[in-house]
Amino acid sequence: MTHEAIEVRGARVNNLKNISFSIPVGQMTVVTGVSGSGKSSLAFDTIYAEGQRRYVESLSAYARQFLERMDKPDVDEVRGIAPAIAIRQKNSTRNPRSTVGTQTEVHDYLRLLYARVGTTFCRVCGREVHRDSPESAAEETLQHLAEGTRFYVLFPAAAGLEQTSQNGDGAPATKKKTKSRAGAVAVQPRTASVTAHVMSLMQRGFTRLYDAEKRETIDLRTPDDYTRADFENVFVLIDRLAARSDVRERLVDSLETCFQEGHGTAIIETAETEAKRLSFSERFECKYDGTIYAQPEPRLFSFNNPYGACPACQGFGNIIGLDLDLVIPNPALSLDEGAVEPWTKPQFEWARTELRRFCKSEGINMDTAFSDLPRAEQSAIVEGKGKWGGVRGFFAWLETKKYKLHVRVFLSKYRGYTLCPECNGGRLRQEARDVRVGGKTLPEVCALSIKEASLFFDALQLSTEQAAIADRVLHEIRRRLIFLLDVGLDYLTLDRLASTLSGGEAQRIQLATNLGSSLVGALYVLDEP
Repeated sequence: MTHEAIEVRGARVNNLKNISFSIPVGQMTVVTGVSGSGKSSLAFDTIYAEGQRRYVESLSAYARQFLERMDKPDVDEVRGIAPAIAIRQKNSTRNPRSTVGTQTEVHDYLRLLYARVGTTFCRVCGREVHRDSPESAAEETLQHLAEGTRFYVLFPAAAGLEQTSQNGDGAPATKKKTKSRAGAVAVQPRTASVTAHVMSLMQRGFTRLYDAEKRETIDLRTPDDYTRADFENVFVLIDRLAARSDVRERLVDSLETCFQEGHGTAIIETAETEAKRLSFSERFECKYDGTIYAQPEPRLFSFNNPYGACPACQGFGNIIGLDLDLVIPNPALSLDEGAVEPWTKPQFEWARTELRRFCKSEGINMDTAFSDLPRAEQSAIVEGKGKWGGVRGFFAWLETKKYKLHVRVFLSKYRGYTLCPECNGGRLRQEARDVRVGGKTLPEVCALSIKEASLFFDALQLSTEQAAIADRVLHEIRRRLIFLLDVGLDYLTLDRLASTLSGGEAQRIQLATNLGSSLVGALYVLDEP
């Protein structure tokens, strides 16, 4: 049965004097009046209270125990009321982890987006990091090599080789150090260890090795050949092929063998004079420098989860440490006038004496305002230089004395919340900050204003496969950003702390969150919107 209006008869809540009224459904109704006239009693204590009470009463007894039970308002009859949602002009959020992004659930969808279509980039060489499969490795090989190019399919011969073998008396075998092509010191196992490994390879059906440095094959059935080989530069030869489209199936089989026997590593090397090498790995690592990365997953991008939070700040984005704004509160003062406030105390006159000695040796003018000194001189005073420990060295020395009560009290005067040096306020661990979508990391996207973020996602271009995966997630992100724009919050950033919002901003965020849920047939009661 559909009601065209909410009918209230005999409302006597607080200062309401047995009033009766009707409110049309599906329209916006404003309750106005002077202070103390009963607006809140009518809207919240009568209409909202009854709508919420009836909804809770419709739930099971088990579910009701987790919800706040509201008393029945003093009213004769209420008809046609829908489940009610109250949005008050009040910011009750005190959680230091809560942000605009988490409150509106935009951050939850961003985590999914980065976990599903994000691309990890090596922080050493800047190249893309991904996990290879036999099929993808074969595809890349045939794309990179010219038609007819002959190449070898290999895996490292050292894979599975015990670097420390046991002598007959049970003592560890000695090792001979050699230099690899890259210049790194490698370990040459003893002949007994090599022989055992070679026998294992032959039992598994492998009879040929390939020496990449000498560019020659080695027959495992000839002991004199393999005992002289440097296993750091030798590979097990699986197959010899020419780059043609009809060898793809055979190449996939060979690469699969390499991944199985080579501990997830496969090598393609051309037989040309100027050999070209392609490296593939089943591990999620950079193929060029071997750095292993965390596989992207939603929890990696959550600063509320220990797995994804920055280990230095625990996901808060700031740490308690030395606050230079408290140490040098007035940079307009010169060093001689006491710009470094702690050193103006009589007990630290010796520190000022050392400062004068240091400035004289470095040619730093102590009569110049600290803010007017060159950056290099400011840095030398704060960070230290040579034997001079600087401001930070002074406080590091004080830290060793904090078993004394007066030292702890003194240190507390110059401590404050400072930006986390590890994540620069991004809150996430380094592995999460290595992942990008559209050229931006998740902290960079969260630092955008709502308007900038909306434009970014509208212009975001993905591959056909990525677009199919992220279609629904992107739709939810864009929809929520549009609601935030519609309520006039285009200037807020997604990483803005919820506890710093005004009452009106918090109310509009709650309104946008509720409207974004696409819930219909609900009764919204807004406090001074």
